[in-house]
Amino acid sequence: MTDRQRTALRIVGGILLSILLIAGVGVGIAFSKRESLLQTALAKITRKAERDYNLDLTIGSARFTGLTSVAFTNIAVVPQDRDSLARIGRVEVSVRLWPLLLGKIGLSTMALENARIQVIKRDSLTNVDFLLHPRKDSTATDTPKSTRKTDLADVTENLIDNVLSKIPDDLDVKNLDVVGINNEDTLRLFTQTATIHDEQVQSTILLNRNEAVWHLTGTADPADREYDLALFANQPDGRAKPLELAYIQKRYNLMLQADTLRAQLRDVDRSRGEFRLEGAGSVRNLRVNHPAIARTDVLVPQASMDARLFVGKDYVGIDSTSTLRLGEVSARPFVKYTLPDRTVPEGQPGSGKQYDVQLHTDPMNAQALFNSFPQGLFESLEGMQVAGKLKYDLSFQFDTALPDSVKFDSGLTPDNFKILKMGRTDFGAINKPFNYTPYEKGKPVRTIYVGPTNPDYTPLNEIAPDLRNALLTSEDYTFFTHKGFNERAFRVSIATNFKEKSFKRGASTVSMQLVKNVFLNRNKTLSRKVEEILIVWLIENQHIVPKERMYEVYLNIIEWGRNIYGIGEAARYYFAKRPSELSLGESIFLAFVVPRPKAALNWFVPGGGLQVRNVRGYFRIIGRIMAKRGLTAPDSGAYGFYDVRLREGLRRELPPVDTLMQSDSLMVDPIESDIDADGDGTGIGNFFRRLFKGRAERGTDEQQPAVQSDAPASVDPAVPTADTVKTRKQLRQERRERKRREREAEQPNDNGTQ
Repeated sequence: MTDRQRTALRIVGGILLSILLIAGVGVGIAFSKRESLLQTALAKITRKAERDYNLDLTIGSARFTGLTSVAFTNIAVVPQDRDSLARIGRVEVSVRLWPLLLGKIGLSTMALENARIQVIKRDSLTNVDFLLHPRKDSTATDTPKSTRKTDLADVTENLIDNVLSKIPDDLDVKNLDVVGINNEDTLRLFTQTATIHDEQVQSTILLNRNEAVWHLTGTADPADREYDLALFANQPDGRAKPLELAYIQKRYNLMLQADTLRAQLRDVDRSRGEFRLEGAGSVRNLRVNHPAIARTDVLVPQASMDARLFVGKDYVGIDSTSTLRLGEVSARPFVKYTLPDRTVPEGQPGSGKQYDVQLHTDPMNAQALFNSFPQGLFESLEGMQVAGKLKYDLSFQFDTALPDSVKFDSGLTPDNFKILKMGRTDFGAINKPFNYTPYEKGKPVRTIYVGPTNPDYTPLNEIAPDLRNALLTSEDYTFFTHKGFNERAFRVSIATNFKEKSFKRGASTVSMQLVKNVFLNRNKTLSRKVEEILIVWLIENQHIVPKERMYEVYLNIIEWGRNIYGIGEAARYYFAKRPSELSLGESIFLAFVVPRPKAALNWFVPGGGLQVRNVRGYFRIIGRIMAKRGLTAPDSGAYGFYDVRLREGLRRELPPVDTLMQSDSLMVDPIESDIDADGDGTGIGNFFRRLFKGRAERGTDEQQPAVQSDAPASVDPAVPTADTVKTRKQLRQERRERKRREREAEQPNDNGTQ
């Protein structure tokens, strides 16, 4: 080593020694003044809490108990003019040294004793309003909001980092009382003990004093951010008890029970602009009961999910490498939600919210799938035995800026699939004569025998072709070619309902309407809709019931008026004819009233003809579509509209017509511009929305008046004739009756979709 090198080495060594000495002196000074620095910091925090959040924060004492540990006693947090939020007897924390040198705070140890945290809501006020409405500085001036987009990955990473860094390596909690009060309802979780020692988690939590004892156990490695936790419960005497919150059942009429909940966090990472989180969750013996879900308890013995979540600059989702398991089967989900790009002009791709949902399975044992259905969810399928394999694929893409471009494909692909034994319900029973009982408001109307011994029963070949064609044109023209579902109609339904901001149009096929009415009429639940889809798939793909028989049964059971069921009753009731004798106009009218059968008489005028307004336009739409498809001869008129005459005896029951609303043949039909609004010569377009104020399809069950238990009377009651002079009181009564009928006309009916 040369003299020059030795000199340089001595200089560098001197500099490093000087830095260490200065740092040591600085640390010594800071250590000697750390108590005063702590008090200064606490005073600043107290002032900020009062200034920004209207919080009265008091701390009885605060002192250092080690190099990086601080102990506090008698802490109280009280919002102004509100109930106390938190009171803590004693808490001692220490921070990790290396994160602290990098400017981050991570807890190393924490000991907490005798604390109470309560969230209280009384009427519309809560003691956490300060979180939602922080006080604004009166001296501050308004500044323009930044146009820079928030990076969701940054926000999520900061949030997760702040939460996980506050979980200590060693934890010791004693007597922590967490209380939630919502007016008269109270939920209390009292933690007797909770510890993390040597990565082992143990806790004992009392629910509502002695209602149940909850246990949180497992492993935790806060430094590596890895967790594996399980939550279960037992009674105070040690007997087994499911996890349950009576508060939820009382407030939402929702019963939720589970034997064990398990959650895992395996990895947290940020790479290539994405924040990723990998974990898993599972539940054992989940039991659910709610009137909107199913008629009885629904039991899920085992369900789990291995999830890989990702968050990007403007999107969040679940990766396709995730796995969802239910019983004996599994599926691969993919979900992505993308925020709108405000730099893109409105109405262009990317200017709206974007949703991408997919679900795929490998070919799976069909019996394993049926065995995995939650108990109590699909009652008619319970006990069914099948063979072969099934594969399911779902793909859904939706851009709120371009709703008409929605993509939806869903399919269950069979491979040597067959039914070995029917379940609780034999879906082939309708191939033979059977009894059908329609229901209204959960009560049976009457029992109808669907078979030759019923004089009103009409075989398909004895029903006028015009009626068969008009109804299919209106309800489900592709009935004889599809396999139970019309995906194009479903896509149109999604787009229409989104644009109208409410349920305006459904997508039920004749197959779905038939299954709903025959097999599932009494169950108005979410599970019933899924069960309806499964039954339709089974009937159509296994050819359990021929298409012709399905349509024949449908025409013989659907409602066509007040206590009018089946085409035989309808043809006789309205026109004193047999179904084979119906004209084109009468057929189109009967197709017209299927969505709102109880309002059928409202469309007639006292002379027995039909109102021009709205109704004539419908005739022209359906007639032109039928003519285009070769189902009837082209007609420059209104396809039998002017030939429809209500039977004379029924005309006396017609509601009075407001003279201001009467139309004549010279009036321009207000819906002519809506004909073929879909642009393909087959669409009814805006007509239904105009006619039923947006309710083109049948959406929810109709709230109907009490029904009669007998069949329609053959003798009409005597009422004053149309030319009788009426008093003002009678006219007012008639107007009220007309308005009541108009309201009923706007209500949906069971013939349609839900």
